[in-house]
Amino acid sequence: MDLDVFVSAHRAEWDRLDHLLRRRRRLTGAECDELVALYQRTATHLSLIQSSAPDPQLIGRLTQLVARARSAVTGTRTASWRDATTFLTSGFPAAMYRARHWWVPTALLSTLVAVLMAWWIATHPEVQSSIAAPDELRELTRPGGEYESYYSSHPAASFAAQVWTNNAQAAAMCLVLGAFLCLPVVWILFQNMLNLAVGFGLMSSAGRLDTFLGLILPHGLLELTAVFVAAGTGLRLGWTLIAPGPRPRRTALAEEGRAALGMAIGLALVLFVSGAIEGFVTPSGLPTWARISIGVAAELAFLAYVYVLGGRAVRAGETGDLSTAERSASVPTAA
Repeated sequence: MDLDVFVSAHRAEWDRLDHLLRRRRRLTGAECDELVALYQRTATHLSLIQSSAPDPQLIGRLTQLVARARSAVTGTRTASWRDATTFLTSGFPAAMYRARHWWVPTALLSTLVAVLMAWWIATHPEVQSSIAAPDELRELTRPGGEYESYYSSHPAASFAAQVWTNNAQAAAMCLVLGAFLCLPVVWILFQNMLNLAVGFGLMSSAGRLDTFLGLILPHGLLELTAVFVAAGTGLRLGWTLIAPGPRPRRTALAEEGRAALGMAIGLALVLFVSGAIEGFVTPSGLPTWARISIGVAAELAFLAYVYVLGGRAVRAGETGDLSTAERSASVPTAA
């Protein structure tokens, strides 16, 4: 492409579009139609320049012009409670449902790894001795020891807030770092499973596995599921960067990234629930069966939320991404 010839041929259209956007009085019907047509043509011009003859100064000018025109054509909107309701009832569950082929295998494989590591720790005293000294291990696992007192060491409200913050940060890191070719997500997931396996193995070797499960299951089912969803989504985002499929890599990454950002917000709410359970239910005086039942009920409610509401939303065409009207305009680009 001869950039000078192209600019000379279309400069008048760009100037006319800029003139219409600056006009203070209300546009006539014909001028509105002209504005829309010029906006579409300028967006196409921008795409062609970006792909064939990139010029930073010209691209900057046209990008700003297209953005102003798009705002004038589509109008501005503010978020409302209806948007929040739509997100919670269709967008968020649909995004989790679409990502199920990533986070369900992630959950199964991670659980298997945690169980194998816990068995290895529980059946090998030399591994236990490498974790801590015998006196420290007894202090950890004895009745009323550190594993049990951990959940009641702080006031319930502050403990729940601390747990929620830590877990939300871990989930957000899985979602964000997935774009770095998946490797950071695998490491974060391994660290979580290792911490779980150490507690599982040490308490099992001390003959107090029932106590450990009574402390972990009430909140751990929902908490770990949220972490698995975040990890699976992060892995999916990373794989999109490696193999975007039929979509252009930039488009694929933008679509999956927006869905992942929405899932970060939704998972923060899920982890808030698990944090509340960990802060108020796990250390409570309720019988073990009652505490575990609360955890199982929360987990089943979450899975029903994903598979019932999410499946219904996906079948209705929901993807978890922004609506078509809210996305940036996209036009064909030259090969």
